Amino acid sequence: MRRIQRNPDVLWREEDEQRDQARNALEQGDDAEDIATSLLFNNGVMLSLNILGTEIWKLCDGRTTEEIVAELLTCFEVEEDELSADVTAFLNELATKGFIRYGE
Repeated sequence: MRRIQRNPDVLWREEDEQRDQARNALEQGDDAEDIATSLLFNNGVMLSLNILGTEIWKLCDGRTTEEIVAELLTCFEVEEDELSADVTAFLNELATKGFIRYGE
């Protein structure tokens, strides 16, 4: 099983105010997809992540994709198949841009 690690050269920060705003929106049943809750920087590339992207990023600590999905299912109300597809696509994007690495 492939384990996922954040690239240690990536600089990142979580934006507390935006995170709280996104969580409040989710609790009220509103869409929080467009609220940036963290920023990643690597080799001149900057990514702005929404709350789901931020939570995925924080779980890239040696876990497998399946372990990340299982953890996120406890936090977000979404179908497992949909979440798994979204997580896989997002991780592939991060890997392509050099933000994460896959290992065994």
